[in-house]
Amino acid sequence: MPTVIALTRFGPPEVLRPFKIETPRPGPGQALVRIHAAGVNPVDCKLRRGDFADSRPANFPQRLGNEFAGTVIALGPDVPADGAVAVGAHVLGSATAQAYAEVMAVDTAGLVVKPPSVPWEMAGGLPAAGQTAHTALSQLGVGPGDVILIHAAAGGVGTIAVQLARELGARVIGTASENNHDYLRDLGALPTTYGPGLLDRVHALAPDGVDVALDLIGGEAIATSLALINDRRRIGTTVDQRAVEEHGVRRVGGRSLPALRQLVDKAATGQLILPVRTFPLSQAIAAHRIVENGHVRGKVVLTI
Repeated sequence: MPTVIALTRFGPPEVLRPFKIETPRPGPGQALVRIHAAGVNPVDCKLRRGDFADSRPANFPQRLGNEFAGTVIALGPDVPADGAVAVGAHVLGSATAQAYAEVMAVDTAGLVVKPPSVPWEMAGGLPAAGQTAHTALSQLGVGPGDVILIHAAAGGVGTIAVQLARELGARVIGTASENNHDYLRDLGALPTTYGPGLLDRVHALAPDGVDVALDLIGGEAIATSLALINDRRRIGTTVDQRAVEEHGVRRVGGRSLPALRQLVDKAATGQLILPVRTFPLSQAIAAHRIVENGHVRGKVVLTI
């Protein structure tokens, strides 16, 4: 029987535990995938803590994990026999709170074939972070000549957003802890630290102003962005729903299969990098501690 990681109550990382399940049977249009890597995202920690309990009640035992890479081991009915997703295919894609698992049944329509040159660990951490970054920049209209401030630029979404924004012709300022500043410089961003004085530091880096802001962390990021940018349609957040409701900034991100295909192509040719720190599935607790403490460079990924 395959193992999944789930929780039976909200709480700290220690509530995560392994469970045995029956092997899923893929339904119409689905594939059964043996998971090799699954990304760990901040939203997983929020779900585990119960941050969304009022609006999204858990169905215990509650599973986690929104992105994965693995090998197709079986197909359900109505999957084209001559399609790219066949038994033995290496694939990656998005899921909804179920990817911390040894096997998983998923819709083939949301799968992208993994090129051999993309490591399993990177492939498992790319779908959610990559699609979020790509769609956020599109929604904010980032283009040539823009100056964009990316809050939490060294994390998974931030790492990809910096690279894509530079490719679009934008000048990037990224906030991160000081030990990640050289990393951001290598990605093509101007780094600065969080904390008191952020607004003055950004002014010094961009004396002619900032056009766009992408908030991936919340807190002071929204206040700083509002002080810098008058057009609130060009301030986006992936995490701060209160700012959306109170200040009219944009909720950005989302899934886009064409975007994921583009990102996979870039990763395959070395045009996109995503550093990964790995933990075995059995060490999901340790992985959550790292993500919850912040200052992650790139992604944390569970390997199976």
